[in-house]
Formats: sequence, structure tokens, C-alpha cells
Amino acid sequence: MDSQGVTADPQLQHFIEIESQKQRFQQLVHQMTEVCWEKCMDKPGPKLDSRTEVCFVNCVERFIDTSQFILNRLEQTQRSKGSFTETMSD
Repeated sequence: MDSQGVTADPQLQHFIEIESQKQRFQQLVHQMTEVCWEKCMDKPGPKLDSRTEVCFVNCVERFIDTSQFILNRLEQTQRSKGSFTETMSD
């Protein structure tokens, strides 16, 4: 037996991981849509004018950049905590 008890089915773990990633992606898209809609859409009409379209493009790009920056920062923080914990336990 390993340190965590019973080992889970690898296929099930993979499926759960993929579904979790899909859910996180859908949440990000929903959040991005809400933020950019509020920021860029003054009055909904039959067509997007060029100013509104440019606003949406810039908003989406900044949202993606910000989300990626935050994820990278969290990963760095987790790695530094992990290496610190491993050093302390030696």
C-alpha cells in the first residue's frame, strides 16, 4: 500500500483531470465574457462598430495575459513552497 492508501484508477484520474480543466476553461470564458461585455458594450445593436470590436479584442487579450500571469505566479509560489518544505524535512 502506498502512503495515500488505495491507488485510484489512472484512467479515472485522467478523466477527472480533463473534466476539471474543461470546467476551469468554461469558468474563465464566462468570466472574460462578463468583464469584457461590461467594459466594451455600450448599446447592443445589430453590428459591432470598429471601436467596440477593438475594445473586445484588447479586453480579451489583456484578460488572457493577466490570467496566464496569475497562473504562472501561483505555480512559482507552489514550487518555491515545495522546495522549501523538502529542504526543511531533510
